[in-house]
Amino acid sequence: MLPMESSSARTPGEKRRIAVVGFPGVQILDVSGPLEVFSTAGREMREAGLADEAPYALELIASQAGPLQTSSGIPLVAGRSIEAAAACQQPEIDTLIVAGGEGTAGALRDSALVDWLRRHGPRARRLASVCSGAFLLGEAGLLDGRRATTHWKSCALLAERYPQIDVASDPIFVKDGAVYSSAGVCAGMDLALALVEEDHGRDVALAVARRLVLFLQRPGGQSQFSAQLASQLSEREPLRDLQAWVLENPSADLSVDVLARRVAMSPRNFARVFAREVGTTPGRWVERARVEAARRHLEQSDARVAEVAARCGFGTAETMRRAFVRGLRVSPNDYRHRFRTERPDARGSASSERHHEPKRTHQRRSS
Repeated sequence: MLPMESSSARTPGEKRRIAVVGFPGVQILDVSGPLEVFSTAGREMREAGLADEAPYALELIASQAGPLQTSSGIPLVAGRSIEAAAACQQPEIDTLIVAGGEGTAGALRDSALVDWLRRHGPRARRLASVCSGAFLLGEAGLLDGRRATTHWKSCALLAERYPQIDVASDPIFVKDGAVYSSAGVCAGMDLALALVEEDHGRDVALAVARRLVLFLQRPGGQSQFSAQLASQLSEREPLRDLQAWVLENPSADLSVDVLARRVAMSPRNFARVFAREVGTTPGRWVERARVEAARRHLEQSDARVAEVAARCGFGTAETMRRAFVRGLRVSPNDYRHRFRTERPDARGSASSERHHEPKRTHQRRSS
């Protein structure tokens, strides 16, 4: 039995119960990150007069109640056992999130936990995993026939171990019906923001992102790999310096020949060394760097799409549109509509006081 399609219908004033499943060796941020997002959503809504009390009831559960040693050595406390949590139906679990971490291998050997997930996972309105928590959902058969993701380092293993899963190695998070899975660690917070948006609208989710200094809610289809992250992989200092220069000069001529000359290498040798150390071709990495530069312009300025394309080295708006669709699965116009940040108004700092308050009139979520 698989979970039904997600529905946000709720009795007014009824709390949504969010339960995170942990285990010995769990990654602490897989637990605390999503819970902090939901907690902050409640604080934002109360301060804005959108709710009289916290809209979410949050808890950490495990096979046994009590302290859990996390992978960082800092203990967390599971307030209830999984069986006690299932027996409590006031309210029933709305969203069940399975965390990941170094202890996942041990948790997979916990037959009682896996069986509990198999029986009770489908009863939640929404079922989700963070990072290697996807392996526990896979072991319970809850991802069979579904598209899912996990940390990029573990995607191949997930696909090998559970061939019934359509594993997507690139996205930050994946939604398949009422089942969600996210990539490593911080991606759990991106997923939680998306769930808050489903429940309470885009304005609340963006207000949470601002308060937590997450800067901007990232679309689930955005790649786990950024140009900035990729630039840290190079062992050779000349390549790192070159990548830093590209990130600062996206509108420059960034052909292989030009880049190779900057590091005093032949084009063929440069392309081979770059691909080996960065994990992708120079052309693909440059496109990713330009997309990220364009994203920042679209988020923070009123410049026309054609102007942004020119500033970021795409040449034409159509070239930039194709790059956005390849990398982000949205067009530049759609990206700006979904993820535009508010610009300060003419009153300057006075407007910043509103950054911690969601608008009272929710915008319609774009498709």
